[in-house]
Amino acid sequence: MCEHLLRSAYSVTLHTRTPSKAQVLLEQGVRWAESPAVLAGESDVICTMVGFPHEVRDLYLRPDGLLAHARPGQIFVDFTTSEPTLARELADLAISKGVIVLDAPVSGGDVGARNGSLSIMVGGDSTTFDAVRPLLSAFGKTVVYQGPSGCGQHAKLCNQITIAGTMVVVCEALLYARQAGLDGETLLQSIRSGAAGCWTLDHLAPRMLKRDFRAGFFVEHFIKDMGIALEEANRMGLILPGLSQVKKLYMAIQAQGHGRSGTQALLLALEGLAPKAGRTLGPPA
Repeated sequence: MCEHLLRSAYSVTLHTRTPSKAQVLLEQGVRWAESPAVLAGESDVICTMVGFPHEVRDLYLRPDGLLAHARPGQIFVDFTTSEPTLARELADLAISKGVIVLDAPVSGGDVGARNGSLSIMVGGDSTTFDAVRPLLSAFGKTVVYQGPSGCGQHAKLCNQITIAGTMVVVCEALLYARQAGLDGETLLQSIRSGAAGCWTLDHLAPRMLKRDFRAGFFVEHFIKDMGIALEEANRMGLILPGLSQVKKLYMAIQAQGHGRSGTQALLLALEGLAPKAGRTLGPPA
């Protein structure tokens, strides 16, 4: 995402908790900030992305955090998939300091980030959204304003609910095909272009066939997202049995040490439910 900003001629200052991961960007002219506080002091628009809601809270609200060093007129954009309630809390606190925080979670995984084709779901002040939309378009193909603060997060949770359901049925289809003696790649040629076509079939099913469980999106982060969605659903009086079941399957593979594997590792949980089948999908790991 930072590289896309550079290609669009934005001046970028960066801070990350693991400086070595930023080296390739520093070599391209990105300036290094020693802390989030320094970053807030030097930038007009501050974009953040961490893993979990408690990390968002810490980054923005600790004594030496972003809001403590905010200057009137600044815009903060949080790309983390987090809690809608936290998004609203940050937005309200920001207003008291004369700044704006937008919640803008993204979808598209590692492929979307590399290709500049992410889908960005934005909640917060609509005028501020219009102001930063050109920046977001540097790495987002689909940039949509969803409504007031928290609505971006709600939209992303809808996205994750959909992915959870899609992921489990794609895994089931590929396991069924294998047990029936079909060739997985040949099967995908047929069903990708039919009514079953979806992003998961295009990008993750081929990885499953190769038993490539490297992460484009971590299992542990997906469990976090599903947990937030279920909490929000409970608050709204909704019961989501499909999501609840998929979360249990993911928690099972996390317990087996796959928390940092990609979400396509759900295949392992489903294979474990039918050990008597005697066949696993694809070549040996």
